[in-house]
Amino acid sequence: MKTYNHMEMMIIAAARELENGSTAAVGTGAPCAAAMLAQKTHAPDLIILFEAGGISPRLVDMPISVGDSRTFHQASKAGTMGDVMDACARGTVDYTFLGGAQIDRYGNLNSTMIGRDHKKPKVRFPGSGGANDFASLCWRTMVMTVQDKRRFVEKLDFITTPGWLDGGNSREQSGLPRGTGPYRIITHMAVMDFEPVSKRMRVISLHPGYSFDDVQEECGFELLRSEIILDTPKPGVSELEILRKEVDPRGYLIGR
Repeated sequence: MKTYNHMEMMIIAAARELENGSTAAVGTGAPCAAAMLAQKTHAPDLIILFEAGGISPRLVDMPISVGDSRTFHQASKAGTMGDVMDACARGTVDYTFLGGAQIDRYGNLNSTMIGRDHKKPKVRFPGSGGANDFASLCWRTMVMTVQDKRRFVEKLDFITTPGWLDGGNSREQSGLPRGTGPYRIITHMAVMDFEPVSKRMRVISLHPGYSFDDVQEECGFELLRSEIILDTPKPGVSELEILRKEVDPRGYLIGR
């Protein structure tokens, strides 16, 4: 019997990807929780940046927006959006967490609209915000999302945020900085990366209780398989306790 839920699994799996001393640009919600958990466990010197200007805060309480005063608590700098984007452009940000309504096999994201008519879409979403800048300039982009074939689609209705574009070396040819790009896709079923040559999404780790076929069934395109697919370690007792008591004690995220 599981002692954790889907959201807890995703947050913990994402937190484990953040090394001590690395830099991560995050938004609110699950990415912020992952960064907080990493900072409170194995990465006390993780440098967190928020789009509105909070640089290297000590996160004690969960911020509810990127401009929340809590994103400046004991920060190295109460800066501006320009300061954060400048840090990304200078190549000093290792990780960023993004999301969207749709993602394709190359890690391109849609957070703009569903439908074919931009003037009259079926659904209108908030748009890019800083997502395009982060994905274009930060070294490694990670996405946290539920595994659902309605999200993992063959073709995006709109490309808001660049991933590996058309695969291969198309990202570099477009003029985006060499060495940047999608790194990990973390869902409630698995962890994916991108095959180095084709840049197609592939499964590298399966969460407890799920198989490759389970993941493929909830994906709208063919996934690649790593030569060795690892078993994602279950959330540890300490990780769950810190997540529940210190990161999200009110259950805003993990209570969903």
